Amino acid sequence: MGLLNQTAQSYYDGNDYGNYQFVSLTDIINQFMLIYVGEDKIIPKAKRLDVAFHAQRALAELSFDTFKSCKAQEITVPASLQMILPQDYVNYTKISWVDSAGIKHLMYPTSKTSNPSSNPLQDSDGDFTLQAVGTLDDSSSDIVLDGEYKDILVGMRVVQNQYLPNDTFVEATSNSGGITTITIDDGTGTAVFPAEDNSGTILTFENEDGSLLLPQKESHVVENLSWNLTDYKITGTASELTDIKAGMIVSHDNFPVGTIVTNVYTTTIVVDQLPDTAVTSGGEITFVSPDLKDTDIWSNYKSGTPSENQDDYQDNTYWPMDGSRFGLDPQHAQANGSFYIDCKLGKIHFSSNISGKTVILDYISDSLGTDGEMQVHKFAEEAMYRWILHAIASGKIQTQQLVPRLKKEKFAAIRTAKLRLSNLKIEELTQILRGKSKQIKH
Repeated sequence: MGLLNQTAQSYYDGNDYGNYQFVSLTDIINQFMLIYVGEDKIIPKAKRLDVAFHAQRALAELSFDTFKSCKAQEITVPASLQMILPQDYVNYTKISWVDSAGIKHLMYPTSKTSNPSSNPLQDSDGDFTLQAVGTLDDSSSDIVLDGEYKDILVGMRVVQNQYLPNDTFVEATSNSGGITTITIDDGTGTAVFPAEDNSGTILTFENEDGSLLLPQKESHVVENLSWNLTDYKITGTASELTDIKAGMIVSHDNFPVGTIVTNVYTTTIVVDQLPDTAVTSGGEITFVSPDLKDTDIWSNYKSGTPSENQDDYQDNTYWPMDGSRFGLDPQHAQANGSFYIDCKLGKIHFSSNISGKTVILDYISDSLGTDGEMQVHKFAEEAMYRWILHAIASGKIQTQQLVPRLKKEKFAAIRTAKLRLSNLKIEELTQILRGKSKQIKH
């Protein structure tokens, strides 16, 4: 229960400080089984597995609104203005940036923007479609298009009901002199040939699964490249390779579908698959980012001047004194920056004035992430027992008459735990109240 199991010297020599204030979840389960379960007790019979389940549910629920949250993560906000949520994140308590003196500056969420889940490709008429004009040759599976199309990717379905079969797909793409050429097949590697020669043919490109086409974040066509059949290197000019990054997809008819860039250094690109044809010079390859293009609303938000740094657009005065800020919402009357959380992507998005700053995320978890986290503060130990007792009794027919009483005891124990964990100190409260009596001068 509360006995010390180590000497004072071993405690100060170790690094497990302050743990006496907690009780492990295993001890709570063991003590519950010993005290509350058995003949002539409130719960005559209960499986340890059931008790363990309800103990974990009690720990998770009390972690959300009763226990103190000690979890925090510090990062330096990169140029992307995004922060990945921690692995055990459930909700945040506050997000702040830290100045050179180590003082936190509280940031406020903005509800006036968001990051939509998709921004599908649209043509000039607003239709969700990707079309190109090509020249068909009934003796070749290559189709020369009328321009450079970076959004046409290997694996897309090619729709042209008059000259091509229904099951026609892009097998490979290549570019030369600002013109894209696609190679088509039936999806299994067998070449497809158009029914007849025809120029000016309108081709529509679709995803194989029928989903809307989403533009990739980056797509670059690099010229004057060379490669051979014996190594995994593509050679070019250093200045032309500055936009190529590891993880990009290689889209070219000489390389297998799904070829990935693994490294880029000086004049060399390293890929994970060998080509089937060597090119000594003048090769042109499309490199496509695996990530989707930023939505317009997120691009505008991260590149725009934060609203808290803007004035009334009438003069250069940061805080106009002519009453034009009358009725301003206090959450916007600060210059600490703003953020919003994209729950789908699991990222926090920051305003542009937070770039490069140190940000602290204080957050709530369910305390079930690791064995070391499964512990309960002694101020809330009784609340845990009452929660488990009520949950076990609620699930048994034989103890239904006890449920109303146990429910009252459960909520009373939780209220007591909240008061204890609120950590109110009379001296600190008194000092705060002293400031309330100050005269406000105008």
